[in-house]
Amino acid sequence: MSTEAIADETIEFQAEARQLLQLMIHSIYSSKDLFLRELISNSSDALDKLRMAAYQDKDLQVDTGDLHISLVIDPEARALTIRDNGIGMTREEVVDLIGTIARSGTGEMLTKLRQARDSGGSEQATAELIGQFGVGFYSSFMVADRVILVTRKAGSERGVRWESTGEGTYTVSELPDAPQGTAVTLHLKPEDTEDALQDFADPATVRTIVNRYSDFITWPIRMAAKAPEGDGEDAAPEVQVVNSGKALWARPQSEVSDEEYAEFYRHVSHDWQEPLETIRLSAEGTFEYQALLFLPRHAPMDLYMRDSKRGVQLYVKRVFIMDDCEALVPEYLRFVKGVVDANDLSLNLSREILQQDRQIQLIRKRLVRKVLSTIKTMLADEPEKYSTLWDEVGRALKEGLLSDHDNQQAILEICSFATTYEAQGAGSEDATVSPAGPARPTTLREYVDRMPEGQDAIYYMTGESRPSLENSPHMEAFRAKGYEVLLLTDPVDEVWVDSVPSFDDKPLTSIARGEVDLGGGDVDEDTKKAFHSLLAWMGTTLAEDVKEVRLSHRLTDSAAVLVGDPGDLTPTLEKMYRAMGQQPPKVKRTLELNANHGLVAGLKAAHDASPDDQGLADTAHLLFGMALLAEGGELAEPASFVALLSRRLESSLS
Repeated sequence: MSTEAIADETIEFQAEARQLLQLMIHSIYSSKDLFLRELISNSSDALDKLRMAAYQDKDLQVDTGDLHISLVIDPEARALTIRDNGIGMTREEVVDLIGTIARSGTGEMLTKLRQARDSGGSEQATAELIGQFGVGFYSSFMVADRVILVTRKAGSERGVRWESTGEGTYTVSELPDAPQGTAVTLHLKPEDTEDALQDFADPATVRTIVNRYSDFITWPIRMAAKAPEGDGEDAAPEVQVVNSGKALWARPQSEVSDEEYAEFYRHVSHDWQEPLETIRLSAEGTFEYQALLFLPRHAPMDLYMRDSKRGVQLYVKRVFIMDDCEALVPEYLRFVKGVVDANDLSLNLSREILQQDRQIQLIRKRLVRKVLSTIKTMLADEPEKYSTLWDEVGRALKEGLLSDHDNQQAILEICSFATTYEAQGAGSEDATVSPAGPARPTTLREYVDRMPEGQDAIYYMTGESRPSLENSPHMEAFRAKGYEVLLLTDPVDEVWVDSVPSFDDKPLTSIARGEVDLGGGDVDEDTKKAFHSLLAWMGTTLAEDVKEVRLSHRLTDSAAVLVGDPGDLTPTLEKMYRAMGQQPPKVKRTLELNANHGLVAGLKAAHDASPDDQGLADTAHLLFGMALLAEGGELAEPASFVALLSRRLESSLS
């Protein structure tokens, strides 16, 4: 092929353009091996455009039977060529597209960059500005000290040669018989480990980069391997396809086996088990994308670690952009793994920071809805699968009740909770509230469907463990009444219940807060009058610890119970704050007394007979301490409480 150049033209970069090019080469890309991803992506686009042009223009005489990308490595000359037989470019397009950096406005662009940097602007803002002007082609100069581009537009007779060292000038000339398509030859810089510059003249290094970033490119990427042994020194090296091209999300679902899905899940999740559920979705129209997501069979080991990675892999036109794209998956769905492949996204030059969030947010919203609807379907049709998922990641899912208000009700629909309800035999409609509890948790929908006539709220109680809740004095009246109570023992339960007002128009009501009316009426007036003096005295005696002392209609067996106001911190939440090194404000609760309990009745009689007896104050403090321990609280001075209890026991025995 003749390479005689005609109509040579040397164009000088402006001073601002040279500075901007240097900034792009040295400051934007986080990894120098991304240059190969950019060039292969450009080649893939060129092949797509040729196929479309051949379809639209029947008079275009081009061969589309063997469209491909070739990588040619010359280790001795330290040269790497990325070649395609795609649409190619004319001279005008080369100057216009490849010379974009020399367009007018570069000076203004550089001024904005300087202002953003001098004013302490974020790295993302700077990258977004550069992304408006830059092209991935210039990433070549990160690894090459000279770049040559040879191209010929499909249907054109003459080709174009472009060459530059990325410094002062670039040269454009015409070639009479250049092959159709585009070839970019990089004369590579020496390997430099200190500057994170790999040996890109090494076929193994190139193959690794292709597998990481461009494995799912539609078109075959061919590269010459070593010649087969025994064929002689002059034997031609064997050409191999180095990318798989098997993007499962782009293939019809009927053509993908469960084994292929399982293998791909292991690849993206690093999990050795098969996925519990596979989710596919796609969108067409003005903005197209495809997604392949997986729900795990068991929770990732780092699910509840602060620095755990989350998100799905992001591709653009099958070109790998990033791992763990957090923008696509909310934190409460961090157990979801998979791939999102968009046909068009607004990316900065390095494709690592998204310029505009609108399209990403649209994808995110649909992914969230799809995952939640899949879990809801699983709950209805495959309860065993759902139970497995909930046991593993349910606590993380409930975090969404705090952070995702748009989908709060949808999340509530798929949540399960421990409960005091226990069915009487398989298939029986009769039920009771039992301390033993059920083996299976319940959903809020099931709870509401079981609510007896007259119950107008969903009752719950939070605490550290199920046994402590079941034995709580707060539970006595509800057990006697036969009302079901949800037992919430996850740390996140202490927080989300205050942000979720209701479900299915039924308010969520804590049985440990406020005055609960179970339809039995209040304490009668005669009893109130009889206990008025004792309540007033105890309110004064315990003024540092309680807000007030009143009679209770929620107790049947216990002598006393502490009741908080709506919005108060629970004892368990107070412990959580202290564990995090924070001292919560002191909250005074209301002490309720059971007028029918022997201890309370005896205290009343003793106070009526001798109101000035100093020993009665000890009994009052003991009642408060007992109630505090029963609700899961912590005594301010345990040693003093033990000494007080010891004195009262000794006094009663003597």
